[in-house]
Amino acid sequence: MAHPHHLLTLSLLILSLLIPHSTAEIKTLKIQTDSRPMILFEKFGFTHTGRVTVAVSSVSVTSNLSPPDPSRLGFFLLSEESLLQVLLEIQQDQRFCVLDSQYTTHLFTFRDLSPPPASSFNQSYPVSIPNEYSLFFANCNPESSVTMTVRTEMFNVEFNGVKDYLPAGQTQLPSLYFLFSIIYLVFLGYWVFACLKNKKSVHRIHLLMAGLLVMKALNLICAAEDKHYVKATGSPHGWDVLFYFFQFMRVVLLFTVIVLVGTGWSFLKPFLQEKEKKVLMIVIPLQVLANIASIVIGETGPFIKDWVTWNQVFLLVDIICCCAIIFPIVWSIRSLRETSKTDGKAARNLAKLTLFRQFYIVVIGYLYFTRIVVFALKTISAYKYQWVSSAAEEIASLVFYVIMFYMFRPVERNEYFALDDDEEEAAEMALRDEEFEL
Repeated sequence: MAHPHHLLTLSLLILSLLIPHSTAEIKTLKIQTDSRPMILFEKFGFTHTGRVTVAVSSVSVTSNLSPPDPSRLGFFLLSEESLLQVLLEIQQDQRFCVLDSQYTTHLFTFRDLSPPPASSFNQSYPVSIPNEYSLFFANCNPESSVTMTVRTEMFNVEFNGVKDYLPAGQTQLPSLYFLFSIIYLVFLGYWVFACLKNKKSVHRIHLLMAGLLVMKALNLICAAEDKHYVKATGSPHGWDVLFYFFQFMRVVLLFTVIVLVGTGWSFLKPFLQEKEKKVLMIVIPLQVLANIASIVIGETGPFIKDWVTWNQVFLLVDIICCCAIIFPIVWSIRSLRETSKTDGKAARNLAKLTLFRQFYIVVIGYLYFTRIVVFALKTISAYKYQWVSSAAEEIASLVFYVIMFYMFRPVERNEYFALDDDEEEAAEMALRDEEFEL
């Protein structure tokens, strides 16, 4: 039977494969009475000019058994290519200490610490082989706990000697986000122009859609500034707070707009039904929870004990919200099918049905791409091209916004009002088909 200590080590190594690529802000962390055999701190893409600085202080180790061996506690770097070799070593010998592995880049052990009471160590190491590495702490003393303060600093040195605190695959992100923020501001200007040009056709939903564009643009500006300051200084200088605020507002508005457009609120009917209100009452509180999870994931890291749980919470909440916003569109399609049998306005109902069915497909496509395809891109992309998944997500979002805003734009004569006799007869024929069954 496998030892629990051994199983935990294996699970932590496997977890390092799955964690997203973090932005290596300079971090100071307090580890309190922690008995985990391994702690994963950071994951970072290094160039050939990479450096990692680790400083530990106020170190104390307690053990229930014999006095702990300081050479069995230490820090090391591990690349993804070497991870499988280390896993094999651990599986072959359950008493094997990962600090003895030839596949890890050894940094230092507690034997290198200054004597108590300071019990500290501070050293910078060059990374000569470009790759993506995970920084681990290992404790190979059974039934022992560690308390310490750890400061980590990872960066690449650019050709002009300037430190770049963003991983090799993310240095393009500040420019990318800034570019998309400009695109959304232009989009907002066009939307305001379209609303002013067709004042009689503007409904409350169109104002909400304008608000969504404002939040999306501000969210991207804050993301660009956040990444820019992390890249230059290793700290977001408060831009992360604004980023999370506008991200929350943007996500809540996006889900609300999709739900309200899906119900036909304000442009087909002036009120929401009870079941439609319930969807909003479920989605909005869940998005509050998702945003809290997002902040915990982004501002901490795998070194906290509940980090995996917060990732699972975020994933579960996101799936529930994505499923919930589909229901109002399906209800609208069913309602329009029922109405078309009785009200004698076949062409108008056919136009509405076509529009809502197209919107249903667009929403499904957007959710599928941004949740599954983007995740796949993050997983399979080489560490140098991590920005590609962010670019793909922003392009998909922009395409979705353009299609949704075009479909439900304020125009006096749009798809709802095609009403001559020939079209009416053709529409009646089409509505008899089962073409619009979901």
